[in-house]
Amino acid sequence: MQVDFNKNNGLVPVIIQNVNTLQVLMLGYMNKEAFEKTKKEKIVTFFSRSKNALWTKGKTSGNFLYVNDIQIDCDSDTILIKALPKGPTCHTGSTSCFQDNTTKGFLYELEHIIHQRIEKDDATSYTNKLFKKGINKIAQKVGEEAVELVIESKDDNLDLFKNEAADLLYHFLILLKSKQVQLQDIEEVLKGRNK
Repeated sequence: MQVDFNKNNGLVPVIIQNVNTLQVLMLGYMNKEAFEKTKKEKIVTFFSRSKNALWTKGKTSGNFLYVNDIQIDCDSDTILIKALPKGPTCHTGSTSCFQDNTTKGFLYELEHIIHQRIEKDDATSYTNKLFKKGINKIAQKVGEEAVELVIESKDDNLDLFKNEAADLLYHFLILLKSKQVQLQDIEEVLKGRNK
């Protein structure tokens, strides 16, 4: 992973993307020192052009960006960091500095939430309780939700239909977790079919 810091007076643009939803969160700049610190600590540190110093995102607010993956573009002069944000990214309190608070990609965030509740063994969590009942109960619940969705699809109440569709997707994600499969694995199958 070699970044060309010789261009643009030693600074390269860095795009921060939510690792779960793939939403673009912000754009910043790094010099070589900020890049090395980010790689070492696994927390995003930028070079602040206004302060002319290193700046770890979240040091004041607590809204850190935890590094999951770092990619360099084909010209070696732009960095893409997929990160898990702790809290809002923008200083305005918005999820993204681009004010794009979209719901697209939320299934990946929900998958992450489901994994957390199961991994933390949260005794108050419906998700965890269902997971602990085993594959038969989870599969049965997915079947029930599928039948309820089919029934609602025959009626004209769009709100009930959407809620049943949401219930089905939610329980489907729990079923995937129980089979140790991720949503991305299913997307890969679908993409492979698209020829």
